[in-house]
Amino acid sequence: MDEKKLAIFKGKKIRRHWDDEKEKWFFSVVDIVGVLSGSIDPRNYWKVLKIRLKEDGSEVVTKCNQLKMEASDGKYYLTDVADTETMFRIIQSIPSPNAEPFKLWLARVGYERVEETEDPEKAIQRAMATYLKKGYSKNWVDLRLKSIEIRKDLTNEWNERGVKTNDSFAILTDDITFAWAGMRTKDYKKHKDLKKENLRDNMTNLELVLNMLAETATTEISKTRKPETFPENRKVAIEGGSVAGRARKDIEKKSGRSVVSKKNFKKLNTVKRLK
Repeated sequence: MDEKKLAIFKGKKIRRHWDDEKEKWFFSVVDIVGVLSGSIDPRNYWKVLKIRLKEDGSEVVTKCNQLKMEASDGKYYLTDVADTETMFRIIQSIPSPNAEPFKLWLARVGYERVEETEDPEKAIQRAMATYLKKGYSKNWVDLRLKSIEIRKDLTNEWNERGVKTNDSFAILTDDITFAWAGMRTKDYKKHKDLKKENLRDNMTNLELVLNMLAETATTEISKTRKPETFPENRKVAIEGGSVAGRARKDIEKKSGRSVVSKKNFKKLNTVKRLK
């Protein structure tokens, strides 16, 4: 069975499927239920749990889909799958000691989110600590945190110009990325062999700098132009991205190397360890 289609938890294999369109992992519910419940018959356990959830008025079962997944006999059968958010909700319904670590983690994340809303500085401190624990360099972390600040300024500016939805933000971000990197966001992630991972978390220092230039330029142009419609905002996004795009081409001409790297965080870390 393809290792990319498997996740491992406590030595147990959990089947999964990556959806390119939705950019989400979907996990086999039976596999996770089996691991967390400790049941010798996880399919029946999930069958009973589904009935109980429906009787309790929970909508979580309706959020599950079915996909054909490879079984131990090498054949493919339809099985219930759920994305990460739905899977967490199912986990909360499993009365098992094995599920407690997940429940405690969810409670902690919720508490920290409330703290960060009241004191945004805590979010920055936690972000820095998390990046350093993962193995990022201090210089990279400083750049990444600055990029978060610049991104926040840009989204605030878009809000001022009437851009409110995540879909709209995604379109404008895509315009900026294509204008400076020559790739749409999804293609850029494929170039780095990424799936759900954050693209900026997998950029080199130079890529981060140019992305920050693109977003800063977009913010400044928008403040001057004050676009009133979404098409006008898209035009500004392309112009802002193009500022960094010209810088990228100039760097590539002088250095003789591509700025847009195939390296992701894992590959960069491997290089560091070998050194």
